[in-house]
Amino acid sequence: MTNDNGNRVVITGMGAITCLGNSVDEFWTGLKNGRSGIREISLVSPDGFPCKVSGEIRNFDTADYMERKESRRMARFSQFAVAAAHQAVKDSGIDFEREDLDRVGVLIGSGSGGLPETDQQAEIRVTRGISRMSPYYIPMMLVNMAAANISHTFNLTGYTNTCVTACAASTQAIGEASEVIRRGSADVIVAGGTEAGICEIGMGGFSTMRALTTWEGDPSKASRPFDSGRDGFAPAEGSGMLIMESLKHATARGAHIYAEIAGWGVSADAYHLVQPHPEGAGAAKAMQRALENAGVGLDDIDYINAHGTSTPINDKSETIAIKRVFGERAYDVPISSTKSMVGHSLGASGSLEAIACISSIIDGILHPTINQDEPDPDCDLDYIPNVAREADLKIVMSNSFGFGGQNACLVIKKFAG
Repeated sequence: MTNDNGNRVVITGMGAITCLGNSVDEFWTGLKNGRSGIREISLVSPDGFPCKVSGEIRNFDTADYMERKESRRMARFSQFAVAAAHQAVKDSGIDFEREDLDRVGVLIGSGSGGLPETDQQAEIRVTRGISRMSPYYIPMMLVNMAAANISHTFNLTGYTNTCVTACAASTQAIGEASEVIRRGSADVIVAGGTEAGICEIGMGGFSTMRALTTWEGDPSKASRPFDSGRDGFAPAEGSGMLIMESLKHATARGAHIYAEIAGWGVSADAYHLVQPHPEGAGAAKAMQRALENAGVGLDDIDYINAHGTSTPINDKSETIAIKRVFGERAYDVPISSTKSMVGHSLGASGSLEAIACISSIIDGILHPTINQDEPDPDCDLDYIPNVAREADLKIVMSNSFGFGGQNACLVIKKFAG
C-alpha cells in the first residue's frame, strides 16, 4: 500500500554522537573523507577478547547537555540519546514552548539498552551484595528509558514508543514515526536510535558467537564490508536523532526542511536466530515493501546505504537481496556502507545511516566504502570503493537487518515543495 502523500513527513533537524565526532558536521565530514573512527578498544580491557577494536565515543561530556545529577541517573545509551536529541532540537529551530506538547512524541530504537550498567551491577551484587546495588539500576537499564528521558527532558507528552528489533531498531523507529505522523497522531516526533553496549558481557557474547572482527593490524582497517578479507563487525556505540514533522506543521512554522521520508518497509526472515536468510529473502521483502510504500520504482533509486556489517554471511546475503529486488539494474546503483568507517552500533546504526543518506542528498556526495582492497567476487556490485563520489540524488534507500531476521528499510527523498 502506498503511503498517504496528503500528509507528507519531513526532516527538519538532526543530531549525532559518533566515533567520528559528536556532531552531524563532524560525522559527515569524516564519512565524506573516508576517515575511520575505529580505534583500539578502551571501554573494556582487550585481554581475553579476540576483538581488539571498537568505535567508541570520545570527548563526550554530559555537562554539555544536562545537569550532573540527571546524567548520573541515566545509562550511557540514554545520555547519548538525550545529547543527540538536544542537537536535533536546536538544529530544527523548534520552540517547544510554542507547541502543543501532547502533539509531540518520541520514538526510539535500541537493541540492548543499559547493558554495561547490567554488567556493573551484577559485579556489585556478587562482590558487595544486593544492598550495594544502585537504586537507579532498573530505570537505567530498561530499553525504553532513552525515550523516557528525552520525553522528560523536553516535557513531551505525546505518542511514545521504543523499537527493540536489534540492528534494525532505529530504522524501524523512523519508519514507525512517519506512520504515526501520517495517521494524524502527532505533529512532531523526536525519532532515532541509540546504543552503548560495549562491555564485558556484550563483548563476551558476541565473541563466543564469532560475530566480531579479530583484525590485528591498523584498527582503522578492521571494518571491511564486501571485501574478501572481512571477518566480522567492529562493535560501536552512538546515537542519531531526527526531528520529524508533518509537512503542514513544518511549513506553518517556517522550518528549514532537509529531506522527506517517502516510505518504509519491514519484514521477518523466519529463518534463523542470528544468521540472515542465505538468499536474502526477508531483506528483499523489506526493500520491496519500502518501494511500494513510497510509491517509487526501481529506476527511481539513486543510491543504497547498505547494512554492510563486514561479516562474511551478511554482506553476501545483502548483495543477493539487492539483486533479487533490482535485477540487472542492481549493477548500476551505487551502494556504500557507513559501517566501514564507524563500525556497527547495533540499534543506533540505522539512524546514523539515515543521517548519512540525508547529508548525501544535501551535498550531492556519496561517501565511500573504505577498506575495499580485495573485493569479494560474491559481492560484485558498485560498493563505491575507498573514494567518495559526486552524484545528483533525488531518492535513496537505507537498509537495516537485525538478529532474529528483523529487517527494515527506508526510502528518503530530496525535498521538493
